[in-house]
Amino acid sequence: MSYRSLSFVPSFNDHDIFSNRFNQIDKMFSTLTGEKPISDTPVYNLCQTNETEYELTLSIPGYEEKELDISVHNSQLSIKGRKEKQKEQNNNNKETIKYLHKGIIFNNFSLSFNLDHKVKVKKAELSLGLLKLYFECSIPEEEKPKKISINTPNDIKNIDKK
Repeated sequence: MSYRSLSFVPSFNDHDIFSNRFNQIDKMFSTLTGEKPISDTPVYNLCQTNETEYELTLSIPGYEEKELDISVHNSQLSIKGRKEKQKEQNNNNKETIKYLHKGIIFNNFSLSFNLDHKVKVKKAELSLGLLKLYFECSIPEEEKPKKISINTPNDIKNIDKK
């Protein structure tokens, strides 16, 4: 299970010079340790849309709504994708499909993000292979900074006369 905090953490993508090397090293260490490679987890964007709202977008092409599970428990957001087994047969001809190259792999995934107690998930949408989650950060009045005014000696004299 991968843990991510809801923050701007740089990630490697296909446009980086070191991306391919990183993926190779990541997979090698994953083989040695038995952990799932970081590069197998979906890529995502996190952006702040205004002062109190955020948007998390995950790239999960090929996944349907019924194959996704999104939950929040104890301020931890969990997003899981479980791909149903694809039929290896062509329904029209009842023949087994023979792959000449199979580069599209639908791995199960699990991501977790630690949320501050002030962050609430408003809604989730799935469209065109992108899962979007919308968050709102509402700070209670008692936790907001308060401006303290400074009284001058003249103000104190005026208060005493009243």
